[in-house]
Parts: sequence; structure tokens; C-alpha cells
Amino acid sequence: MLGCTFPDIRRVDEELRRRDTHARFDPVDLNFSRLSSFEAGWKFHVYCDMRREEILNKYKFYSFKNTIEYQQHPAKMLEDELLYERYNNWEKLVQYFNNAPFFETGLDVPHETMAHWYSIIARYFEKKPDNRSMRTFLFKRVVPTENVDEMLAIVDKLRKDAKVVDVLKKVAEEIV
Repeated sequence: MLGCTFPDIRRVDEELRRRDTHARFDPVDLNFSRLSSFEAGWKFHVYCDMRREEILNKYKFYSFKNTIEYQQHPAKMLEDELLYERYNNWEKLVQYFNNAPFFETGLDVPHETMAHWYSIIARYFEKKPDNRSMRTFLFKRVVPTENVDEMLAIVDKLRKDAKVVDVLKKVAEEIV
């Protein structure tokens, strides 16, 4: 799980770019041989990002209103909320994220930054994501804070759009 969430550490480290954390594996597939569990999780994250986009495009998700604002972050946050019920052991993951060991990544990411990122994720998933926890999460990230209220308003609009909710649920069903 630590590897799975690692690529988005760039949300708290202004020095990292998406290509630094998402262009590490070639080919991007489900072959995890010769990878550590951390690297396997990292590669799985990249694979899921790729598959997620394929599924969203298949259902023409980005043609729906409010789905592309802020690099799709409101849609991703709604997805977190919708998928929370599919897993039933968040307490254990929260504890793990709060006590994460350091992993060598080949990137210049200090241990403190990794610990900070994992503590943000732990706090976010202490309970089912809602506007309050989403607000806290957004304020901890490298996001212009003046956009937080607008992003949460978009999450609210997306929640009310049955087509959007349906497609986001299909992502979970079809991703692997």
C-alpha cells in the first residue's frame, strides 16, 4: 500500500513532477516479478492510473459537466468517497501509514517528506472521506488554497450527477 500511494507524493513535494513518479516502469502491466513489494505497489498505481483513464474514456466521462476542472481532482476525491465502502480494514491501513518505514526510491525524497505524505493519507482515510476531510487533505497538499472551496463545490455537483457516479463505480469494477 505504501508503494501504491507513493507516486502521488508529488502533491506535497514541489520538486517532484509527475514524470518523476509515474514514468518509472516499462512496460506498465501487471508483471511484478523481480520487484520489491513497495515497487510492485508503485507499479500497480501507475497501471491503475492508465487503466482508469481507459475506462473513463470508454464511458466518455470527460464529456460530463464538471469532470475536468482542477486536473480531475474533484472527481478523484468523489471516487475515494464512493470506493471507501469496498474495503473494510481502514484502521489497519491508517496505523500502517502512520508508522510507515522508509523505502529507497531512487528519487531525492527525504524521509520526512515520505512520513508527512503517509500521515496525510492516514488522516484522510481515518473515516469515509467527506467535505471536511477532503478540505483538510487539500490544505495539506501543494494546492492553491484559494481553490479549495471551489473544488469542494465541484465535488458536491458531481455527487448529484448519477451518470458521473455510475461511471466512477464502473472504474472500480473494471480496473483489474
